[in-house]
Amino acid sequence: MTNTISLKHACVRFICFVIVLCVTDVLAQSHETIRLNENAFAFAEQLVREGHCIADGKGAWSVHRPSADEENEFIRLHGFPEYAKWHLGIDDRYPVNTKRRYKFPYGDFKNVHRSGLLAARARARQYGYTEIENAAAKLEQAIKNQPPINSAKPMKMHR
Repeated sequence: MTNTISLKHACVRFICFVIVLCVTDVLAQSHETIRLNENAFAFAEQLVREGHCIADGKGAWSVHRPSADEENEFIRLHGFPEYAKWHLGIDDRYPVNTKRRYKFPYGDFKNVHRSGLLAARARARQYGYTEIENAAAKLEQAIKNQPPINSAKPMKMHR
């Protein structure tokens, strides 16, 4: 009877071990599929240097973020390569000409929004995308250092 119980415990431990391995493998694979969009980062840096940024406050992204209809219209007029420039992340699990491929939006197709960068940075930190988190932080700092030309309201900096 003791051998039977030991065998059952060994089987349960083995099954748990296999499940943990499978879950770890799935998490590692999904984490590796999203990477920094270097072209978007360079494009955003250029926009900030040229003053095409809005130093809006935390939480304003829900108001300023383009709607699905606005995204679709932008894609129709400009194509996916231009759409991709407005997203700091690329998810390699999806085809090039799909909206699902592009993650971490930061602007409204005209300006970089500080609130968009804050949202991207927080989400990247939450899911462990350090490269994207750092890129968003660099862009946010660049906005702080660059007086914006197209700012809706100047952002007050509290020190």
